Amino acid sequence: MFLAGLFAAVMFLALVVGDWAHFTSLTAPASRYGCRVARMEDWLPQTPLALVMGRFERMGVFNLPHGIARCFYNERRILLRPQYRLFSIRFRTAWPMKVCIDVEQVGEDTRLMCIKCIPWSSAILTLMWFALVAAGTVGFAIAFLAQGGLSTLGSILMGLGLTGLGLLVLAFGLVTVTLAYRLEDGRLTQAYQELRQALAGEPLSSHTSKDR
Repeated sequence: MFLAGLFAAVMFLALVVGDWAHFTSLTAPASRYGCRVARMEDWLPQTPLALVMGRFERMGVFNLPHGIARCFYNERRILLRPQYRLFSIRFRTAWPMKVCIDVEQVGEDTRLMCIKCIPWSSAILTLMWFALVAAGTVGFAIAFLAQGGLSTLGSILMGLGLTGLGLLVLAFGLVTVTLAYRLEDGRLTQAYQELRQALAGEPLSSHTSKDR
C-alpha cells in the first residue's frame, strides 16, 4: 500500500509539472493550451496585419520589459505570458496566466481576439478543493441534524461553531483565489499593454517599473 501510494503521488506530481511545463512553453501546440478564464476583443486602428507580424524578430519572439511574446505566422496567432526572472523575489501564485491572441485584418485595422488561460491542474485542483470543503461542511451539517444535534444548547453551539469554521475556510479560499487572480491578471495586463504599444509602433512607456 505504501509503494502504491508513493507511486500515485509521484505520478500526480509528474502530471502537475508536465501540465505547467506545457502551459508555459512558447510552442504552437501550447498556444491554446489551458483553462479559459476570460475573453476580450481589441483593435489596432490603422495598423495592417502584415505590419503587426513584421514587428517580431526573426524567430518570431518579442522580449518585453515584463513579458515575452511569440508569433506563429501560419496560425496568425500570438502567445503572450509574463516573464519571470530567475532570481526575482516577485511573489508567484498557483494560478499563472497567459493570453492567446488571434489576429485578423479587418479593412485597414487589425483585430485582436484575446483568450486568457490558466493551467488545467490549477483550475482542477482549485475546484476539487472547494468541492471537498463544501461537501464536508454540508455533510457534517446533515449528519449533525440527523443524529439529533439540536437536542441541547451545547450541541447546537458546537454544530454552529464547526459549520461556521467550514464556511470560514471556504471564504478564506475564495479570497485567496480572487486576490491571486487579480495579481496575475494585473501582471498579464501590464505585459499586454507593452505588447500592444510595440505592435502599434508606439514607444514603450518610460515609467515601466522593474521586476520586483
